[in-house]
Amino acid sequence: MDAGISLFLGTPPKQNEQIIEKARTANVKYAFTSLQIPEETVGDYESAVKKLAYKCKDAGIGLIADISPETLKKMCCPSLKEIRNWGITSVRLDYGYSARETVEISRQFTVFLNASTITGKEILEWKNEGAELSRFVACHNFYPKPYTGLSGEKVKEINGWLKGFGLQTMAFVPGDGVLRGPLQEGLPTVEEHRFHKEDVLLHLLSLHYDLGCDKVAIGDIDVSDRVWKGIGNLNEGIIEVEAEMESGLASDYGYITEGIHHDRVDGSSYLFRSVESRGYKEKVSPENCAKRREGSICISNERYLRYEGELEIARRDLPEDERVNVVGRIVPDDLKYIPFIQKEMGVRICTGK
Repeated sequence: MDAGISLFLGTPPKQNEQIIEKARTANVKYAFTSLQIPEETVGDYESAVKKLAYKCKDAGIGLIADISPETLKKMCCPSLKEIRNWGITSVRLDYGYSARETVEISRQFTVFLNASTITGKEILEWKNEGAELSRFVACHNFYPKPYTGLSGEKVKEINGWLKGFGLQTMAFVPGDGVLRGPLQEGLPTVEEHRFHKEDVLLHLLSLHYDLGCDKVAIGDIDVSDRVWKGIGNLNEGIIEVEAEMESGLASDYGYITEGIHHDRVDGSSYLFRSVESRGYKEKVSPENCAKRREGSICISNERYLRYEGELEIARRDLPEDERVNVVGRIVPDDLKYIPFIQKEMGVRICTGK
């Protein structure tokens, strides 16, 4: 997964430096910044933008800058080519650029455009000007004002339409830490996310898997340490879940917490099946062959013959099976992540997080 952050010139420079360092640790590869926020006033605008861009460049973070022709004037910058030297690798263009100018800019930068306002006519104009649409990303807005965000269904619909032209898409979720002012009510693309800010990681996953966003980012200034850790995991292709192991079992199943598990490519709607697990333990005797509730962690025992040792996680309630040992269960708060443990996403099972 490709999870990023947002940075703002109105945030004190020292705080931005701390956020960038957290992002580096979390393997974040891109950050969004808007250079068109009216309430953000800094003394030396050009110097402030340069410093932010250089800090990101040093941290290996590509900076996506929301700009317009007026922005360049504000920065006393004669051309877009100059800001690339500062470390700005992508630009989001909202208005003020013709199709020809947009395509010319795409030869120097990855171009981000407003996903909600792109028309089929514009896409055809870009293509007629020789655009390589792989260098374009349709980026949804974030919405500071409550009840102005999009529905999840609308985002999915727009994304599906844009992907038909070969465009990548991006959207934002609100943070659970320092919220950007002046309203400080979160910066989501999907309005529903505003009212559940504690579910940052879930929202990132939902944007990617459910709604079809290729890139996902935090809209607000900062997030909690828990979320930073989770972002780092997501950028490594991992979801971490907490489990409670069954007590009193004769066999030791502690080995299941020692590595990362990946679902089979032909994953089941009923079970997560760990590709890595069948080589962990050669002999598994039958025990605690109980009913499997959603989130149950199970090991196939010797009665399952060639499947002996396979680790499973129940995606829904399933009946007991004398060939399957129930050895633990994902805690209730983390059951929400089970639908997203699929395809390229691995899972790390932890106890006592």
